[in-house]
Amino acid sequence: MNHTFFDYSCHVSSEWVDYNGHMNDAEYAKVFSLALDKWIEEIGLDAKAREHYNYTIFTLETHLCYLQEAHEKEKLTVNLQLLDIDAKRVHAIFLMNNQNGQLIATSEQMLMGMDTTINRPAPFPETINEKISALYKHHERLECPKQAGRTIGIKR
Repeated sequence: MNHTFFDYSCHVSSEWVDYNGHMNDAEYAKVFSLALDKWIEEIGLDAKAREHYNYTIFTLETHLCYLQEAHEKEKLTVNLQLLDIDAKRVHAIFLMNNQNGQLIATSEQMLMGMDTTINRPAPFPETINEKISALYKHHERLECPKQAGRTIGIKR
């Protein structure tokens, strides 16, 4: 795994396109979820490791921002930026770009490491923590995307 970069790519399938002629809002969430699954595997928590460590990662909270439409057959690429970490949590933002490199959606997420034997939060296994920490050392110097930390409300 490259400790400074992560990406997940896919194409907008016809089943994801809604009556408005572009990708349905729920499908953005699906793509971000698939990207998260890939990242979890890349940091060493594939199915075998999850069983070995009795450990997994849950999503506690998600905030999606829809910035542009995605259309059928369009290539999408999702990148990840870690915003903060501690012993058992990751605050991250996933950035979805279209085939022209334009940012079209973001998904800010709070992730929690879980001990599956007791179904309770627990610190990341050492090898997983090392990978997350190494990635964060590179990301903490990056500019925070403007979509991070937003709240929903009507501006008055």
